[in-house]
Amino acid sequence: MYLRCLIFFACAYACNGQTSAPTFAERLVEAALERVTHTVRYDPAYVVLEYPGGDVPADTGVCTDEVIRSYRALGIDLQKLVHEDMKRAFSAYPKAWGLKSTDKNIDHRRVPNLQTFFKRRGAALPVTQKAADYLPGDLITCTVAGRLPHIGIVVPAADGSATPWIVHNIGQGPKRENRLFEFPLTGHYRFHPH
Repeated sequence: MYLRCLIFFACAYACNGQTSAPTFAERLVEAALERVTHTVRYDPAYVVLEYPGGDVPADTGVCTDEVIRSYRALGIDLQKLVHEDMKRAFSAYPKAWGLKSTDKNIDHRRVPNLQTFFKRRGAALPVTQKAADYLPGDLITCTVAGRLPHIGIVVPAADGSATPWIVHNIGQGPKRENRLFEFPLTGHYRFHPH
């Protein structure tokens, strides 16, 4: 699947006579699709992390860890970016966990914090039910089981259909699935810092 995406991008450049490098969104899609080749056990446990660049063990993680790892593959450290923004504007972030200050071990691993960060960075887009509004490389957030925040990366549909799919970890490790509109959407973001 990952290899097919790389071939698709290579063909797109060759067929269009372009020799330019892939866009940030295309590189993020490649990084997200590469994630589905890993075996990851869903584990939301609190872990003390190195900073910056800290990560939970490679064979564990949750939905946010797939986003974090995909951005890291492009040199973007959401742990550091979220931590620094929370230090600057702690009051702008959710207080659902009773924190009195930032926690560089977990803050970036919480969907509501990522939503706040992306909004503060001007990356928020309208939430719609139109497939064409969601481009590969976008991020979506939703609510699973009526109460659980979730996040995924929009990627091209594996079957070539018009409705994009997402790469996410909803409990069985990173998967590329046709689930963009399965759960109530709570956010749509396009965070391309380069």
